[in-house]
Amino acid sequence: MTQEVCEPCTLGEGLLSPEQREARFAILDGWQMAEDHLSKRFDFGGFAKPVELANLVAWHSNKMGHHADVRFGWGYCEVTYTSHEAGGLTANDFICARALDRLLA
Repeated sequence: MTQEVCEPCTLGEGLLSPEQREARFAILDGWQMAEDHLSKRFDFGGFAKPVELANLVAWHSNKMGHHADVRFGWGYCEVTYTSHEAGGLTANDFICARALDRLLA
């Protein structure tokens, strides 16, 4: 399978239709989808693992060229993808969510 790559976003362009979002969402595991973002919460039993995951997501985001919003604290790390420039969900968000899941597998 060819790995998809992220493309630069531009204001208002590249937004997925509801049908396209649903089709891409169906192959994600453990993610939540809202109108304008994808998010996933990872739970841990301490502080070190959430920090490590946040750092990994930052590295991965730079590598992919599409940056996640990351929130973490004792026992959790939350990752959110949205295409700020486009103003909602684009293929980039789903590509990055899948790629992160593969990286963590």
